[in-house]
Amino acid sequence: MSHNYEAQRRETFATFKKAGKGVKLPATAVVDYIFFIEELDASWSALEKALRAAGFKTRRLPDNETLIASIGPIPVTPEAIWEHERTATTIALTHDFYPDGWELAD
Repeated sequence: MSHNYEAQRRETFATFKKAGKGVKLPATAVVDYIFFIEELDASWSALEKALRAAGFKTRRLPDNETLIASIGPIPVTPEAIWEHERTATTIALTHDFYPDGWELAD
């Protein structure tokens, strides 16, 4: 089954709209993109290496199911967030990881 990037983009733009209501967003920030392992034999190290080559920092969560790919600071705009999300998602999908959104890093 192919990934629906257009639906993901629409969700990102909608999330950005909701996040900005009543809250002053920073001009730039580090953005964390969240990915879940889809196949038990997926290669964490291959995914992390590919993401790092694309400019992301990575970290695994202790649940052994989640990887965070961070980039930035980047402009806090839906276009900039989506640009990096699409890049990270494309990489993650080729390594059997599935996207689960993004958030501004603390």
